[in-house]
Amino acid sequence: QEIRKEVQALEQTAREILTLLQGVHQGPGFQHIPKKCQKAREHFGTVRTQMESLKTKFPADQYYRFHEHWRFVLQRLVFLAAFVVYLESETLVTREAVAEILGIEADRERGFHLDIEDYLSGVLTLASELARLAVNSVTAGDYSRPLRISAFINELDSGFRLLNLKNDSLRKRYDGLKYDVKKIEEVVYDLSIRGLNKEATVGGEK
Repeated sequence: QEIRKEVQALEQTAREILTLLQGVHQGPGFQHIPKKCQKAREHFGTVRTQMESLKTKFPADQYYRFHEHWRFVLQRLVFLAAFVVYLESETLVTREAVAEILGIEADRERGFHLDIEDYLSGVLTLASELARLAVNSVTAGDYSRPLRISAFINELDSGFRLLNLKNDSLRKRYDGLKYDVKKIEEVVYDLSIRGLNKEATVGGEK
């Protein structure tokens, strides 16, 4: 019961971060990305406090006994942390960095940690969000962002191809990555047909 209460508090904070970051998809939202990321970082301070509280509700060596209770919210928080880091630097967050943002361990031996499959699930959710961002970038007149997202997602896809995914739900999520890659490729193709990718390369070099 106490674990459930802590998890509900985490879910509420995750919803607040998600609502905040969804604003980047609206036209004017692109100008406010740094401000939104900064605000999200403040919310992750709350997440760390809530995680500290959750850790006290069960014996450290029984992590996997209760893992199902927080697995979903942890994956969502990984996605949100990965999205913030991507918006800030257009790089993929490492598992260690996510663990630090969430105030938990990366190493299983050290207690409450970020399971590798939870990390990978969160990263796959990021791919879907970026596919959406690529489409909305074009609507907002930002033609260089989809090209950068495309390069990032292709690299991510190559990384996942190297993994031997045994977990069924993770495998299914990975299958969805192919559609995200395809969706972004269509956006980039559309830009090139209209000659907008040249304009993006010249005007949007980073």
